[in-house]
Amino acid sequence: MTAILLEERAASDTELIGRARQGDREAFGELVGRHYAFVHRVAWRWAGNRADAEDIAQDVCVRVGKAIHGFKGEGAFTTWLYAMTLNAARDLKRKQVRDGAKAEAFGVHALIAGGALHEGTPEDPAERLWIAVRMLSDKQREAVMLVYGEGMNHAAAADAMGVAEATVSWHVHEAKKRLSEMMLSAGED
Repeated sequence: MTAILLEERAASDTELIGRARQGDREAFGELVGRHYAFVHRVAWRWAGNRADAEDIAQDVCVRVGKAIHGFKGEGAFTTWLYAMTLNAARDLKRKQVRDGAKAEAFGVHALIAGGALHEGTPEDPAERLWIAVRMLSDKQREAVMLVYGEGMNHAAAADAMGVAEATVSWHVHEAKKRLSEMMLSAGED
């Protein structure tokens, strides 16, 4: 009975979004708190390490605060949030590439995380697979993360990626071929 009363008192995302748009910091905090684990999970799958995932998640929280007024509510809040998370992840990747190029240009190779791909490879086959997924092109990685990591169907993934459903299907198909090649060359079954 108490759980039912608590559920009835809990504000919906729509209600929290409306209050956050009006400057209600408490509502914004509750909205971010409610979805932070989702954002962090997506960021971790994209980046593959805790530090980058936390940076991405924190960046998304800031972006949500700035962009909440632009959320039209036409789709699910989590779809909008997912797109924002992917954009933050791409921005971080671009920054890391720029920073890496600068470091290399100045001969500071020690700042670049190096080492052989197979050094320290985890024993867990699922983790090895996610490492391989992170090596795919951005669009293939996004499609695989949405369909297999988040359990979305191709239509929902297409909505999150802003592409046609057939495009998601093609990216997943190409990713499967590429992952198969990668696993075969690494001696995986």
